[in-house]
Amino acid sequence: IGNTVLHILVLQPNKTFACHMYSLILSYDRNKEGPGSLELIPNNEGLTPFKLAGVEGNTVMFQYLMQKRKHNLWSFGPLTTVLYDLTEIDSWAEDQSFLELIVSTKKREARQILDLTPVKELVSLKWNMYGRPYFCFLALFYILYMVCFTMCCVYRPLKPRTGNKTSSRDNTIYVQKMLQESYTTYEDELRLVGELITVIGAVVILILEIPDILRVGAAKYFGQTILGGPFHIIVITYACMILVTMVMRLTSTTGEVVPMSFALVLGWCNVMYFARGFQMLGPFTIMIQKMIFGDLMRFCWLMAVVILGFASAFYIIFQTENPENLGQFYNYPMSLFTTFELFLTIIDGPANYDVDLPFMYSVVYFAFAIIATLLMLNLLIAMMGDTHWRVAHERDELWRAQVVATTVMLERKLPRCLWPRSGICGREYGLGDRWYLRVEDRVDPNKHKMMRYTEAFKAQDRDNYDKGLEKLEINRNIVYKKPSALSLSRSILRTSSHRGWEILRRNT
Repeated sequence: IGNTVLHILVLQPNKTFACHMYSLILSYDRNKEGPGSLELIPNNEGLTPFKLAGVEGNTVMFQYLMQKRKHNLWSFGPLTTVLYDLTEIDSWAEDQSFLELIVSTKKREARQILDLTPVKELVSLKWNMYGRPYFCFLALFYILYMVCFTMCCVYRPLKPRTGNKTSSRDNTIYVQKMLQESYTTYEDELRLVGELITVIGAVVILILEIPDILRVGAAKYFGQTILGGPFHIIVITYACMILVTMVMRLTSTTGEVVPMSFALVLGWCNVMYFARGFQMLGPFTIMIQKMIFGDLMRFCWLMAVVILGFASAFYIIFQTENPENLGQFYNYPMSLFTTFELFLTIIDGPANYDVDLPFMYSVVYFAFAIIATLLMLNLLIAMMGDTHWRVAHERDELWRAQVVATTVMLERKLPRCLWPRSGICGREYGLGDRWYLRVEDRVDPNKHKMMRYTEAFKAQDRDNYDKGLEKLEINRNIVYKKPSALSLSRSILRTSSHRGWEILRRNT
């Protein structure tokens, strides 16, 4: 019952009342430090009151709980060294990491905890000492891996075509080699080494990604932008395309260019994932993700309807015409592709002035140009501009959350020997087996003194403002009008509070 009440207090809107009641309930707890403490009992979702405060974005309760866990090590003048308990904060050996819970929640208030002590100092320590070097090395290794895969695709085994052409539009001069013909020369053996590296890399990607999907869940794993959800879809699809290409090569099946092309596009697009390690590029990847999976996905439905309608009309119009004179609409698939190019204004309207064009072509193309180019493309630009404006206001906050998610991911994937535990063991200071983070804080007494002066000057300003209002009401010869700060500026300039403000500005 006591643990349930603690969880309810974390969700209370009255933060001051919740903190006092929280302390009152814990004062009756007999096991304050042991494993049976009320603060360490999780709810049905596996969240303790401390983790629940972080997930809900209750910064007041979080700071209150952290003040209870800190230990003042020493103090000398304005300098103070504090030890913060990292229990439930550090993601080391945690199945449900506190940092991962914060970055995966949909509440924006929860991300504000990343700027609070000691979470900010802990993340900075992990990222600067281990996260950034490992992440940069991983980015370099992945780029070299993609260069290897690209070279294997460029020099894939091909041979001249021997069969006769069946159509005048057939332009194929090379075909894929059979498996027995693909690895005969020294160059083929070098390419084989690169292909083995590519396949091994795809298998490693699947081995690293599948356990996280099973642990977190597909919806949460792929749906969170901060956790890199779209990039996880890209890299898993890339690995699957590599394995499909390998099977087609081993069985000598023609058409390996299809999965190979998809793998090249997806593999190189995944390089953008590593932009999150740099403050200059990280926020822009978030904008791209939100535009693609938000604005562009909705726009594609409208675009598909327009393209299907006008492509069908163009195909019907040119169905009776000679395709050699105007071949952009000679069959239905080519008509769809040509209409898509016209929609994006990649090409101009196809026309052959040596022959007579159908009259309906001019009418349909005029309507298509108005709807597609003038209306829908400008609608897409407006939607993306609105998304850019919304994301720009919180891009730095989102980038810090990306850094936290990347740090937790690397800490979970890398061996313990490459990522030692952060902080100081409490046994060094007689505080038990818990781990602590040492933070040095500087308290400026002048800052607090100026804050007291500011409050006093504000009170004097309010008094002078009220006196000015009374004088205006008493004076009957002046027409009454609603006073403003400008009408009272001359009287306020002569007050002692204004002189106090001037002294405060100069001292600052």
